[in-house]
Amino acid sequence: MVGNVPVGGGAPITVQSMTNTLTSDAAATLEQIRQLEEAGADIVRVSCPDVESTAAFRTIARESRVPLVADIHFHYKRGIEAAEAGAACLRINPGNIGSPDRVRDVIQAAKDHGCSMRIGVNAGSLERELLEKYGEPCPDAMVESALNHARILQDHDFHAFKISVKASDPFLTVAAYQQLAEAIDCPLHLGVTEAGPLRTGTIKSAIGLGSMLWAGIGDTIRVSLAADPVEEIKVGFDILKSLGLRHRGVNIIACPSCARQGFNVIETVGVLEERLAHITTPMSLSIIGCVVNGPGEALYTDVGFTGGGAGSGMVYLNGKIAHKQHNDGMIEEIVAQVEAKAAELDAARAGQAALEAAE
Repeated sequence: MVGNVPVGGGAPITVQSMTNTLTSDAAATLEQIRQLEEAGADIVRVSCPDVESTAAFRTIARESRVPLVADIHFHYKRGIEAAEAGAACLRINPGNIGSPDRVRDVIQAAKDHGCSMRIGVNAGSLERELLEKYGEPCPDAMVESALNHARILQDHDFHAFKISVKASDPFLTVAAYQQLAEAIDCPLHLGVTEAGPLRTGTIKSAIGLGSMLWAGIGDTIRVSLAADPVEEIKVGFDILKSLGLRHRGVNIIACPSCARQGFNVIETVGVLEERLAHITTPMSLSIIGCVVNGPGEALYTDVGFTGGGAGSGMVYLNGKIAHKQHNDGMIEEIVAQVEAKAAELDAARAGQAALEAAE
């Protein structure tokens, strides 16, 4: 459990990101956390590099609506302070925080305050002895590091932990996680670390995370992009949505457009992405430029629009033809239909939940 969010054990795969504000600036950090909450973040990580950060963390943790992971490196006192301040989880490598007494004290603080832990192994910061043993970062070295750290927690009778073994190379990352999944039975936090800018980092993350999730490996994910952290949440959900593992918001199915298009598909889809960003209800929308594939795609979506001739197209609802619509009012009509469908689906789910509760 990370606060009230289950990780592993058959729970839905969670999506998380990390703030990049100065943690000591509680107001700025909380504002970014709220933006991440609005985007759908299940968990948010906050770096605590100094005593000013852990002091502000108490206010941040109290006001955040999602559980927070305190990111701790080397300074064992920061781990204790973060646990006392309300962290739901500590991201830490037990072997990197000093003497056995210091390790014991951090673990005891986690126990006392109900914190779980994440052992975070990165290819770029492996222990010197492992680099000397293996010559370079490799799956064997990363997994050995993770298991060594896990053993420290287990020796102190602490078992509420998850592990990550990240690298910036997606193939190294996948190989390490595959090996780790065979070596230990605990929740795994997936990520291709330092993946890069928005476009290339998204592609690299989709390849790495998608490969592992498709194979049944992973319980929580973080997409590491040199971009607004909100984009990490969006990409994370898109990866899960593409694999059919979790659904949030409108899944837009759209053609790449060609000379047959009856309207500007690319421009329309761009506008609709913005206009429908507030919808969190899982549902599908097809936007197809012509009748070659449009009617077929619309059969399997909640709302659809297929381009036709003479400046108009056809609106589909629940897979059936509803009415003709002129292109001039197309966007407003689609937005209205999607919002109506979302309200209908929400009401149906609420009714079902009430019935189950009554039973």
